[in-house]
Amino acid sequence: MTDFTRYDQKLEFILRTSARIFAEKGYHSTSMRDISRETKVSLSGLYYYCKSKEELLFLIQDNCFGCVLERLQQRLQETAEPISKLRLVIENHLSFFAANMAEMKVLSHEAESLAGEMHEHVSGKKQQYTKLVRRILSEAQAQQEGDAQKIDLTVATYALFGMMNWIYNWFDPGGKLSVNDLVENITGLYLSGFLAGTPGEGLQFRPKSAQAERLSVWRAPQDIF
Repeated sequence: MTDFTRYDQKLEFILRTSARIFAEKGYHSTSMRDISRETKVSLSGLYYYCKSKEELLFLIQDNCFGCVLERLQQRLQETAEPISKLRLVIENHLSFFAANMAEMKVLSHEAESLAGEMHEHVSGKKQQYTKLVRRILSEAQAQQEGDAQKIDLTVATYALFGMMNWIYNWFDPGGKLSVNDLVENITGLYLSGFLAGTPGEGLQFRPKSAQAERLSVWRAPQDIF
């Protein structure tokens, strides 16, 4: 085993432990001493592997986005069919993050905790991933037949990510719902809808008001003074 391999393994252990602590306590409430205590690596040892707590967060985010994106790009070579590609997007995303729940929470909660070049670098990977998924959704939508109203691609893209990224709040990888069950249910829900087979007229319902109301919890200033 080379020194580089030992270094790489130790850094991975520090990052994995840091992700768990960030997920439990929050990035801003975690100190390098907390990480030192949990990893049993001295403070000077931690600073040998990374320059700061922010760099730890950067490496966690960069590694996660890099892995999920690279894995998806490789798997997309298996098929050219748009719906099959979309299924791969969902399976790849959910299976990766179900195995990395702490990291998923950190990505969701600490998206804006990085600054400067670190933030730009991670944002670039995130945008690359989002654009790839959006392009696949566009391909899938383009092959739809009939005159059905097309869903806005921005809504479709972020709704999909919203469904998938929320699982860290409720999904238990050790529970009765397996990762395969999770993938199948969310794939079915996204592609077919909750009420698959609902008669067309049921989907044409519109509320009586012409526009959605903007409902604020606060009273307008003129209602107060």
